[in-house]
Amino acid sequence: MKQKLYRSFIELTNGPFTANLIKKFTHSNLSRRLIKSYATFYGINLEEMQGDIHSYENLHLFFTRKIKEHSRVIDPHPTSIISPVDGVLEDVGTIHANSLIYVKNKSYSITEMLGASDRAAKYAEGTYMILYLSPAHYHRIHSPVDAKIINRYSLGARSYPVNRLGLKYGDATLSKNFRTISELECAGKSIAMVKVGAMFINSVEIINQNEEWEKGEEVAYFSFGSTVVLLFEKNTFQLNGTLSVPSEVKVGEALGMMNS
Repeated sequence: MKQKLYRSFIELTNGPFTANLIKKFTHSNLSRRLIKSYATFYGINLEEMQGDIHSYENLHLFFTRKIKEHSRVIDPHPTSIISPVDGVLEDVGTIHANSLIYVKNKSYSITEMLGASDRAAKYAEGTYMILYLSPAHYHRIHSPVDAKIINRYSLGARSYPVNRLGLKYGDATLSKNFRTISELECAGKSIAMVKVGAMFINSVEIINQNEEWEKGEEVAYFSFGSTVVLLFEKNTFQLNGTLSVPSEVKVGEALGMMNS
């Protein structure tokens, strides 16, 4: 019953009209008046921002704010996989042989997430990680490794919440939401970085179209709270033993190591 009510409410409030209305407001000068209260409510660290809080013309610009150089320390180990975002490590586990993962007692299809069975097959029995960004987090996305970009594409048309309620009651949000996929090659191994759009705003803005990325380099940003899913091939990734689920992580923090 709760699931039906949740989905009905989201369907009623997540149409194109509502999405465009919210987008227009957050990009307007009127939304500037909310920036200070927004920052206070979410406890945003104003000291690390590049700009002064009064320099942002609207809520969108504040939400997608940049931070000062060297505010994040990039783990220097050559085989480390760093967190591409500030967020919460919501889950980590094994991708089943049938390309399914189980998050919050729900199954998600990697085939559907990536859009094709051949794309998903290489990650069977590998590892997945889910990193959730709340409205309080810094929303710029960085490269988790030194890598060559071997594929990039987008799927999906609409987006629904990817918070704990969304994962629990939503309809396969990680696999069906608007998402932008970057497939990376690092030391001859593939890593899929799936950037999943959130409620109302589908926008995942890619700002780095280079064929190669450096670890820690800024590559994209979210226009709303969202999620990054990382997929690793079988026997290629070892989790950082100090991490627990859930736990807060920041850009540059080592999530684990690539196996040689």
